[in-house]
Amino acid sequence: MKMKKITALSLAAVMAASMVPAVPAMAAEAEGSVYYLNFKPEQADQWVALAEKYTEETGVPVVVQTAASGTYESTLKSEMAKDEVPTLFQVNGPVGLASWNDYCYDLKDSEIFKNLTSEDFALKDESGKVAGIAYVIETYGIIYNKALLNAYCETEGAVIKSADEITSFDTLKAVADDIQAKKDDLGIVGAFTSAGFDSSSDWRFKTHLANLPIYYEYLADGISSTDAIKGTYLDNFKNIFDLYITDATCEPTLLSSKTGEDANAEFSLGEAVFYQNGTWAYNDIKENEVADEDLGMLPIYIGVEGEENQGLCTGSENYWCVNSKADEADIQATLDFLTWVITSDEGRTSLSKDMGFVTPFKTFDENYASANPLDAASNEYIAAGKTPVAWNFTTMPSEEWKNQVGSAMLEYAQGTGEWDAVKTAFVDGWAKEYAAAHAE
Repeated sequence: MKMKKITALSLAAVMAASMVPAVPAMAAEAEGSVYYLNFKPEQADQWVALAEKYTEETGVPVVVQTAASGTYESTLKSEMAKDEVPTLFQVNGPVGLASWNDYCYDLKDSEIFKNLTSEDFALKDESGKVAGIAYVIETYGIIYNKALLNAYCETEGAVIKSADEITSFDTLKAVADDIQAKKDDLGIVGAFTSAGFDSSSDWRFKTHLANLPIYYEYLADGISSTDAIKGTYLDNFKNIFDLYITDATCEPTLLSSKTGEDANAEFSLGEAVFYQNGTWAYNDIKENEVADEDLGMLPIYIGVEGEENQGLCTGSENYWCVNSKADEADIQATLDFLTWVITSDEGRTSLSKDMGFVTPFKTFDENYASANPLDAASNEYIAAGKTPVAWNFTTMPSEEWKNQVGSAMLEYAQGTGEWDAVKTAFVDGWAKEYAAAHAE
């Protein structure tokens, strides 16, 4: 997913002539070029390096530009209006596809589609066109520092003896409350990292945390989307959010200015035990104070019956789309680049080892397993028979809906608003934004 704060667009690669002193012999025959508008700031540098390798090998110019965190949709709109348009871009699922389907080349005959382990990872429109291909399967939950949690378990009166005992919201809350009370003895600042609400961090709550009440409502009603959310589990949503903002490294009144980098630093430097984020956060955590072997992940428990059988939140909102309105030579160059990424040793090593991705392609065998320890945590829950939580947030009706929910959550956290405003934004806002998105 995202989510290291980048304050400006970062130009990832330049044209071949400025990349390498000697152009490969085959460059003279190369046609077309690739312009990838990347969604994931935390992998920007790796995409730069991969683009350079491809250009060195083929002579095909590859430019990668990375949108600042939280600005992808607006950046994509801006770039699509220019003369040099992205040939490769991303959508986040069905809602994103609704806005960009006319720009999506049909990938049904592409090598990346043919190499999917399951067609479930293909994003299709109503006509059956393969508009997008998921290229990374990710997992999020509550990342925790095993060393710090073990240290807590050794304290007098500890609620638990090991992390394995945390299988419900009630236990999670009891542990977090006790850690917060003992923070000075444990040498930490708070149980949870700061729940920042600037654009580099608010997506963790208005999107990823908000997925939980949506998931359980869909599960209870036997549906996979809706034009009118009921808000059945919004009290549970409040309970977990209250925990995040009370047993934390800062006062709730400071959350408007707290960033994703703040939260990452608090966790990486051992100042907090718990950090809601996903497998993508590993690149920002590694090589700091928390050793790889001390990284674990818990499900996000919200107090729903049967949640002891719940696993982590697993899915994808990262779908590659090839721009059908690009020049034909650029379309082919982009398809060739993607094929190289998932079949070459350089591409597969970069995605699995350098970027730490779990991919849905047949070409990634055991030699290209992710080196990310947070992926191992995900696999442990699956092996234990726990049910993964689906990424239903891809059905959220609009970015505006998320923004309104996030704004109401911040007002509540700061004490300048009531939780009822969150419910109104969640329920009434959903119906309004869904209707607007589907108006003819």
